[in-house]
Amino acid sequence: MKTKDKGFNTKLVHAGAFDDVYGSASVPIYQTSTFRFINAQHGADCFSGKSDGFIYTRIGNPTIKALEHNIAELENGFDGIATSSGMGAISAVYMALLNAGSHIVSSDAVYGPARGLLEQDFSRFNVEASFVNTSNTDNIVAAIKPNTKVLYIETPANPTMDITDIEACAVIAKQHNLILVVDNTFCSPYLQKPLDLGADVVLHSVTKFINGHADIVGGIIVTKDPEIYKKIRHSMVYLGSNMDPTQAFMVLRGVKTLSIRIDRAQENAMKVAEFLQAHPKVAWIRYPGLKNHPQYELAKSQMKGFGSMMSFGLKGGYDAGKKLMDNVHLAMLAVSLGGVETLIQHPASMTHAAVSKENKLAAGITDDLVRFSVGIEDVDDIILDLKNALDSL
Repeated sequence: MKTKDKGFNTKLVHAGAFDDVYGSASVPIYQTSTFRFINAQHGADCFSGKSDGFIYTRIGNPTIKALEHNIAELENGFDGIATSSGMGAISAVYMALLNAGSHIVSSDAVYGPARGLLEQDFSRFNVEASFVNTSNTDNIVAAIKPNTKVLYIETPANPTMDITDIEACAVIAKQHNLILVVDNTFCSPYLQKPLDLGADVVLHSVTKFINGHADIVGGIIVTKDPEIYKKIRHSMVYLGSNMDPTQAFMVLRGVKTLSIRIDRAQENAMKVAEFLQAHPKVAWIRYPGLKNHPQYELAKSQMKGFGSMMSFGLKGGYDAGKKLMDNVHLAMLAVSLGGVETLIQHPASMTHAAVSKENKLAAGITDDLVRFSVGIEDVDDIILDLKNALDSL
């Protein structure tokens, strides 16, 4: 079925699917390392690019390709590149778009390992990185240097929930000849389409909302431009960070219910946020759907919904937050996010532990910050779980 002119939910179910020889209703798992050529010429044509046949699963595989086409359609992009993890996607993007001596401007409140990779590893190859609060675009302009190649933003930011104006960043990137990369993990293509807003590259940890069931890890990159796509795919292949066919099958199964899951989770999240905002033991809360969020109007304009991620702090600081996390029972104390289950974690000591104390504070990642990923359970149960834990403080 051709799905480019179909609605989003139809694309979730059918985009990327193909008919195999037996008419399978689901894309089969092509669990193979290599593929047989028809003859020597066919093999030569596959390696030269004259044929789009498959060669070796590290380079491409029908199950993986189905997922890549699916997410590319959802993001309105040229094509997708599926990777073994979200960090595999980030690594491939960095490797493809940064040269020795080049510079990248990034959101400061960004996924901890994405920052750590630049600070601890790419820095060894003379790659410079500036981390700024990209929710204020003046900070971006001030950070750009003659050798800047990439503007990398995460919106909403992890874990501060800062919102960055993607369209404004696209204008800045075009003016300075930069490639704009957006980590869209917190929103998924259902809530936000960065390529439509002017981004050049969008990436996801599909471990999170796209798969949504906490049973695989994976990443995906979608580009607008075929030439950028070729560069990143080339890097991914040589890095060996390709997704496994079984991973791809699982993500294809998970993505079919993306909009249903997000609708339920963000409906729950609004009620949870309102409960926390009114609670006397909560010092502050950041959720894009609350009108006191500094970028509420921007979130409303560039996102279809406010999502199910939030962060908050407690009166009593880190000790109170630790006690809260030790006293919830329905919410799982675990990293990751975007699944059907509610998760709670402490970024300063967990996901962002590799970021220096100074840089964490500069990015707004304070010791009292608790990150909360709201699931699809009955919202009354989620709130009661939080209430009981807060009552223990």
